[in-house]
Amino acid sequence: MANKIQGTIVSDKMNKTVVVEVERVKEHPRYKKRYRVHKRYKAHDENEQFKTGDKVIIEETRPISRDKRWKVVSKVEK
Repeated sequence: MANKIQGTIVSDKMNKTVVVEVERVKEHPRYKKRYRVHKRYKAHDENEQFKTGDKVIIEETRPISRDKRWKVVSKVEK
């Protein structure tokens, strides 16, 4: 089964591509303080149906281009 993660779209300016920012919480190994880290993934959006601000689920897939290894699976309903 492929990896699936949830994030927010921060850019939809490219053709058939969206940039998804994923936030997770890390804990410092020594001081045990929790802090947020962000990572951005380029994801494939074939029909260009997702817009900036949408919360989506992305899934790992075969390489589509030099940077794209993820595709958008679905939008998360609130």
